[in-house]
Amino acid sequence: MTPELRDRLLEGLSSGEIVPYLGPAVLADVRGLTTGSPMPATSEALILAMNNGRPMAPKLMYEFPRAAMNVELKRGRSTVDRFLTTTYGETKWTRSAVHDWLAQRRPRYVIDINRDTQLQDSYADSPHNLVVGIARIGGTPLRYKLYRWSGASYGEVESLDMALPILFKPMGTPRPEANYIASDADYVDYITELMGGFAIPPQLKTRRRGLKYLLIGMRLNRDTERMVMSDIIYGAGRPSGWILLAEPTAKERRFCAKLGIEIVEAGIAELIAATEPA
Repeated sequence: MTPELRDRLLEGLSSGEIVPYLGPAVLADVRGLTTGSPMPATSEALILAMNNGRPMAPKLMYEFPRAAMNVELKRGRSTVDRFLTTTYGETKWTRSAVHDWLAQRRPRYVIDINRDTQLQDSYADSPHNLVVGIARIGGTPLRYKLYRWSGASYGEVESLDMALPILFKPMGTPRPEANYIASDADYVDYITELMGGFAIPPQLKTRRRGLKYLLIGMRLNRDTERMVMSDIIYGAGRPSGWILLAEPTAKERRFCAKLGIEIVEAGIAELIAATEPA
């Protein structure tokens, strides 16, 4: 990462022109306060944690949504929800360095595909909007819920307050109420409605036009995450953004070239270190 690019990214994050898009690796340094164990965030880590540390069949180990669908069919959806809520809503964790860094910079719009609450904690001292992805809900085509944090509690609302920061948690969160996109069936429904325009609030569709994105902690070698990402950033400027990816695969290079995402072959630490005082 050149000093010029680093300055460009930091300036864009501060101005709101560049939106941080957070993937599982931003939680790589998070540990349980009582156990010291890493927070399960990657697909494989989530599968192992959900199955009490035991690997599942190879076809299920490929991706968490497959494994979650298998568990849902065998033991019920409540088993998957209970696992995610226990993991992210009840277990106490150390703070991520990335989230501490973001808490200092306070971007006006952040997308976080993880299901933990650290992003929400970073904004807990001030009002903000929260957009949470939902799936397989009858009676409405909408695949999101909107909340507003007053500084003390969340309340469900009908529209965004565009004067406040927007936290977008498409894959869900345990707070203020547990809603998750987890199993294959969830993703099929959510992505279908995302493509149809029903998984993003109208105000946010307008707000995102021409924005650029910085993908942090992401890999783009799984179709599910690629489809979610490409629809969420629809309407981005060209080039559409950057991804911090130290060792990109040929598949990732092709996909990024197609979407106009520039690969920055650097780690997260290089970006964070750039903002630390000398």
